[in-house]
Amino acid sequence: MAASESAFSISVVVPARNEEATIAAVVERSFQAFDELGRTGEVLVVNDGSTDATATVLADLQTRYPHLRIFTHRRSRGMTAALQRMFTASQGEIVILIPADMESDPLRDVPTLVRTLEANDLDVAAGWRQGRRDSKVLASKIYNVVMDRIAGVHVHDGNWIKAMRREVVASFPPLRSDWHRFLLMIAVHNGFRVGEVPTFYQPRPAGSSKFGWERIPKSFLDVLVLKFLLTFSEAPMRFFGGIGLVGLLLSTAIFLYLILLYAFAQTQQRPIFIAAGILAILSVLLILVGFLAELIVTQGARIAELEKQLAATRCDRDNHLT
Repeated sequence: MAASESAFSISVVVPARNEEATIAAVVERSFQAFDELGRTGEVLVVNDGSTDATATVLADLQTRYPHLRIFTHRRSRGMTAALQRMFTASQGEIVILIPADMESDPLRDVPTLVRTLEANDLDVAAGWRQGRRDSKVLASKIYNVVMDRIAGVHVHDGNWIKAMRREVVASFPPLRSDWHRFLLMIAVHNGFRVGEVPTFYQPRPAGSSKFGWERIPKSFLDVLVLKFLLTFSEAPMRFFGGIGLVGLLLSTAIFLYLILLYAFAQTQQRPIFIAAGILAILSVLLILVGFLAELIVTQGARIAELEKQLAATRCDRDNHLT
């Protein structure tokens, strides 16, 4: 939905799993933040397979807040799936990601993020936790260093709360795996302006964290996959063809060396000859894979363009009927 057509000024999205003790405060203080800013807003919550009383608390909240929208996953599908669902359904010109555990206070942080976003003409305003002292500080530092070196995301706390303009959310590809950690990486790659602001932080008052050290190797693999897709998804031949050309040049150089060796020294190096032949075959196969990948990308772009045209036609038809 375009910003000019948005029904709300702000959408706060909250992934929740077993947060019965804190979810009510998050929702209530989010709506209080809208009042403080003098803006219209909605709160979207995904109940991600909770086994406690989270669903009951949310049902009670919905009777009091008509602009609270609740989505339910019968089993836990993870934060990325929850965010994908809420991003698609959100209607605000600004979309703000807030946790359900009250480590971030929406009444303090939502106004801070919105004002930073608008005062500095940013596309994304990322929160920077102040005074954080928990068991995940080292893992977070490693994450931020990787984001800075690999993705050019120059913020201190990339995996925390953030406010994003509608255009940023609309630019995200379909999210999968644990890509919720790399939203800033995608935004920077797409050319959006990203800034940060110090924000409030407190240890969660109840419950326990859903993330542990096991996420580090998974996140490292995810960032490599995402970096590859962002860099080469529109030009896969540059990757496959580049490796193939290097392999062909190397195998050609080896063959020339073997020819000269045989011509001047009457010596054969059969194992090296076989290795060079296998390298040449693999290189040609990589180039062919590059051609196939280019065909797939081209067809995908055509399908996406057709979908846009169909959506525009459907929208025009609906407007005409109304």
